Amino acid sequence: MSALIYLFLRRKPGQTFSELLGLSPSIVRTNTTKANGVANGASNGHAKLNGHKPASLNHTSSRSLLLRYIQCSFFITFAAPFGFAALSHISYPAMVLAKSCKLVPVMVMNVLLYRRAFARHKYVVVGLVTVGITMFMGFGGEDSKKHGTKSKGNQTLWHNIIGMTYLLINLILDGATNSTQDEVFARYKVTGQQMMFWINLLCTLLTSLISMLPLPYIPVLHPSTGGETELKSALVFLRSHPTIIYPLVQFALTGALGQLFIFETLQHFGSLTLVYALSMGIDSRFR
Repeated sequence: MSALIYLFLRRKPGQTFSELLGLSPSIVRTNTTKANGVANGASNGHAKLNGHKPASLNHTSSRSLLLRYIQCSFFITFAAPFGFAALSHISYPAMVLAKSCKLVPVMVMNVLLYRRAFARHKYVVVGLVTVGITMFMGFGGEDSKKHGTKSKGNQTLWHNIIGMTYLLINLILDGATNSTQDEVFARYKVTGQQMMFWINLLCTLLTSLISMLPLPYIPVLHPSTGGETELKSALVFLRSHPTIIYPLVQFALTGALGQLFIFETLQHFGSLTLVYALSMGIDSRFR
């Protein structure tokens, strides 16, 4: 809703609804180079063609763009449960600091999925930032009170292994999401808010569908038992804890407004710059 409101407020005279949502016939970028000679998303590397024609010369359409959005939505939807599940095994500060190492999966997935090349100094920067954060985590002293009596011996090690495994899966899927977003901006003439609208809409539909299906017990992805749906469990929890509704609304509003800036940054500077900036902000919170 926030993305849609933003798009309507910035709507140009004579712009159709399809163009407003970024689904016009001109969605394919015919020239990825701006007037200053810098390609859109170039700060996040340059894509190699590997013998294939650029998207502007292929018979691409709004369908291929929507498929990219669906791909991002799947990554986001299945990444989130692993991130939340990790908090049951590791502390929140440890998770946030580990998430600040997201530069590595973002860069790796850009290279593996889309053959995107980066300047050499960026590999050095990513390596130095990751090593610095890892050292900070290793010598920072994690709070051991989270798990109470379970925070001793092999149980603590087991919790850490499970938590970091969940977090690793979350980071890989996040990296795949960001690399796909970079690919969309490099090949299609869309804005950050248009991408925000479609990805959030598709994520909402996908999450709603999963929450209403009576799926069997699936660790992390569908923890409900006895044929109970996630939606029913969530409604029961809200009825039992009505005071949580207000902070949930706050979380939704601030998250929606924050995403406007996040997708604007993604559009103009690429995911690597965004993740680097967020990593520096996260790191400063724990100094």
